[in-house]
Amino acid sequence: MSEFTDVPERAGARQWLGLAVLLLPTVLLFLTMTVLFLATPYIAADLSPSSGQLLWINDIYGFVMAGFLVTMGTLGDRLGRRRLLLAGAVLFGAASILAAFAPGPELLIAARAVMGFGAAAVMPATLSLITTMFRDDRQRATAIGLWAASVSAGVALGPLLGGLMLASLWWGASMLIGVPVMLVVVLTVPVLIPEYRAPSAGRLDPISVALSLAALLPFVYGVKKLAETGFAAESLLTLLAGVVFAVVFVRRQLRLADPLLDVRLFANRTFSGSLGVYMLAAVALGGVYLLFTQYLQLVAAQSPLQAGLWILPAAIGLVIVSTVTPALARRIRPAYLIAAGLAVSSVGYLVLTQVGSVAGLPLLIVGFYVLYPGIAPAMALIPGLVIGAAPAEKAGAASAVNSTASDLGVALGVALLGSVGAAIYRADMSDAEGAAAETLPAALSSAESLPAELADSLVLAAREAFTSGLNAAAWTAAVLSAAGAVLAVALLRQIPAGATSVPESVETKKVSAAGGVAERTTVAV
Repeated sequence: MSEFTDVPERAGARQWLGLAVLLLPTVLLFLTMTVLFLATPYIAADLSPSSGQLLWINDIYGFVMAGFLVTMGTLGDRLGRRRLLLAGAVLFGAASILAAFAPGPELLIAARAVMGFGAAAVMPATLSLITTMFRDDRQRATAIGLWAASVSAGVALGPLLGGLMLASLWWGASMLIGVPVMLVVVLTVPVLIPEYRAPSAGRLDPISVALSLAALLPFVYGVKKLAETGFAAESLLTLLAGVVFAVVFVRRQLRLADPLLDVRLFANRTFSGSLGVYMLAAVALGGVYLLFTQYLQLVAAQSPLQAGLWILPAAIGLVIVSTVTPALARRIRPAYLIAAGLAVSSVGYLVLTQVGSVAGLPLLIVGFYVLYPGIAPAMALIPGLVIGAAPAEKAGAASAVNSTASDLGVALGVALLGSVGAAIYRADMSDAEGAAAETLPAALSSAESLPAELADSLVLAAREAFTSGLNAAAWTAAVLSAAGAVLAVALLRQIPAGATSVPESVETKKVSAAGGVAERTTVAV
């Protein structure tokens, strides 16, 4: 039974204060995806991870979070969204402490994985609770816009806060940010946020949960192995296994009266098109962002604090654009706003393809300042489009799918574009010896024990190889971002400016698994 029956038609002070509380973990969970970007060289020096472990330290959080989001979103709809949010907050806080004091790369990877599991419980609950707290269409659109801005703020502020922490503390301090935030959530959410459970929720199908994980995890592992080893048998077989389980998962969902994920939602062009655009934009940004922050420190020799300050203007621009975009969408079709932003991002990525390893900092900064705010319209508008395309009782599952596209996109970007950069680096450094041929941090470390002339030669070659990897990743990101712009216009242009519902001509008809009932869906813009 839902406590939301007493929520007023127009939100008052309690609802807006509750929104402020829900935005705190939203900022934190996305901040956690990027906070280690600047800490990566310090983790490499302190824990001596392999190149593969270093990638897993950065992207295991996003992968686990993405893997469990759909399950957790559906659980929240059925067991209680607030209850699941609180459980996830406690788990995330405890794992953050473990990660901060991890003595080795294996435990750090494990702790980051548990943090991802806790985040998977929290993230869909925040957005779905917002959609049920705000019943007025315009207020709901504003609240979702603020939620999107908090996502932008989290992604943007991660490296800055990481830099501030590294300026005076150790890398593990950046993991402890989540502890006080989640403590505030645990203390205030029961007071400000009413519980919600879908009134007609069915039972959870454990087989569907297992199939969803069996589809995602082998596929992700296969992608990583493919990037590391090429078309080896192991990578191809795991990719194939993931695809096979995905097919089995979809077929089972179509047969169930109470599916874990109502895959018929993907027949809605607004729903599937929005997710596709979001995924492409996130993949492009996730990988380049990691390489960008590493360039600042390892090639341009900026301190963590200096690197964070270089990012700050772009972060402010990202938040501003995310905040004003919902207002612009009342006059301009969302598809055109999203496409224009991604086209601008493509220009920024193309600038990064021209960055050199010597005196390349100004061009790097210009390119980043162009590309970063360009993703903001997609971040601001797509969550509302996705949530609005689903029935209210499936808001938790829909928000989970939205977050999955974003989180998995960023994680895949780190893995794929990071692997592109690593492959270019290894190819260019094939004549180097030992660990110096694997990563730039290892090369810089090796140079410390060499005579000055040899050290300078190794450092120059390693920085040039890393920059070549950045250039190649930026080319890839430019293509992905441009594809996202084209997809936005092709699939989302039917949504008019200022729409609070799907127009009659493009009304979505969802055939329920139980018996073919057509339902009208709304889009919060």
